[in-house]
Amino acid sequence: MWRYPASQAFHLHLHLWRRGCISSPPPHLQNGMFLLWQISPHFDGPYLDTPAGRSRLFSTADSSSSSATIPVVSNVSSPPVSPPPIDAGSSIRKPVSLWPGMYHSPVTNALWEARSNVLEKLDDAQSEAVSQGKLAMKTPSSSRTSIIYKFSSDPILREQYRNPWNQIRMGKVVEDLDALAGTISFKHCCNEDRTTRPLLLVTASVDKIVLKKPISVDCDLSISGSVTWVGRSSMEIQLEVTQSTEENQDSLDSVALVANFTFVARDSRTGKSAPINPISPETEREKLLWQEAEERNIMRKKKKDENKLGLKNEDTNRLSALLAEGRVFCDMPALADRNSILIRDTCHQNSLICQPQQRNTHGRIFGGFLMRRAFELAFATAYAFIGAAPRFMEIDHVDFLRPVDVGDFLRYKSCVLFTELEDSSKPLINVEVVAHVTKPELRSSEVSNKFYFTFGVRPDSAPNGLKIRNVVPATEEEARRVLERIDAENSLLARS
Repeated sequence: MWRYPASQAFHLHLHLWRRGCISSPPPHLQNGMFLLWQISPHFDGPYLDTPAGRSRLFSTADSSSSSATIPVVSNVSSPPVSPPPIDAGSSIRKPVSLWPGMYHSPVTNALWEARSNVLEKLDDAQSEAVSQGKLAMKTPSSSRTSIIYKFSSDPILREQYRNPWNQIRMGKVVEDLDALAGTISFKHCCNEDRTTRPLLLVTASVDKIVLKKPISVDCDLSISGSVTWVGRSSMEIQLEVTQSTEENQDSLDSVALVANFTFVARDSRTGKSAPINPISPETEREKLLWQEAEERNIMRKKKKDENKLGLKNEDTNRLSALLAEGRVFCDMPALADRNSILIRDTCHQNSLICQPQQRNTHGRIFGGFLMRRAFELAFATAYAFIGAAPRFMEIDHVDFLRPVDVGDFLRYKSCVLFTELEDSSKPLINVEVVAHVTKPELRSSEVSNKFYFTFGVRPDSAPNGLKIRNVVPATEEEARRVLERIDAENSLLARS
């Protein structure tokens, strides 16, 4: 059945043009309009519906015509044979029970697959497994693992790590650091036959991570690390992020950052601390790294004991000095310093329900995911405070106080805790992010993580006359948090 959605004049013009009676096609065809022909097996020409009824404009079987029948030629080629649909789960080749969530980056997926090689062997025997009392001496080299990002030749991978300013997404790098540290700790706890005791290995803390040089998203990147120190149930993993460029081929100068992760082992049945394989450093560098990690462990214990003792007398005086300007803001806001702002006026927050796709091999929320979300909120907080895109400088410290489970209602709260304005050309913004696990059914909220980040101002933003304000606490609790972080910073500077 043919039906033209146009006027009778149009069809007459078309009929005459096709028969060669006139030289120009109808105006609609001249403007690029095409007719879609629907041909039936018994085609006998197009019809036109008029008030008088249906009439046939012309017939392809008209023997009185002086010309041969005009064939209908389609200008739309036949569609090619459709390829089979792409299986969205084709990259998952392991049993579902062995795999964590697939929400993470290609790098973390590769690391999960490496771990699953061990987990597959455990799957059949784990029901009969008991805690193994015999520990095996390990060397740092036995756990050494490296991963390479081929940004220069892999545009798909590169695009996943690019931020809006054409730079590296540090949040995703931090996420991958935690995943690699977990893989290294897993390797250290494995026995020579590639089996291991049923341990839960979780991130306990992350020491200061200083960005030594900018990381380019257009050059290949490498992350490598190993276990450097072992206690009874804890271990420290040191990771190095390196990137060589044409201008910088030296191995020492290619180090972009160094990160130290502390992992603790728990018995999978009792949840109590479990002993792990000891370590025996072999080379001079491994012995040096072990000594440095031992000193950090002593400092962590000392700091923990100091926090239990409470504030000293001199700290009380410092608290009062910090609160002085804050009281002016609260009691006499018209007289407050216009170059200062209250901590509470820099706050931001977001919330999420933790999904199964974000879990790790132990079924809990992957620590790297928590760090990435915290970093991205801290970045946004600094962005809103500065008035321009900030420059990441360092992760001051991360505490993992309690695990986060699938289904938990997680709330992130951030603020600018204090600023360092001694050098006006290079101001520093210190951002605190606290994660709370909230349980509405129980009307409870518990701190799960604390993150501390430092940002600077990009060089291209400084000429625009940005004025970084001083941040002051309004409550004693805020002042205590500020002093705690300042003292932590000073102790690290004294050690270095």
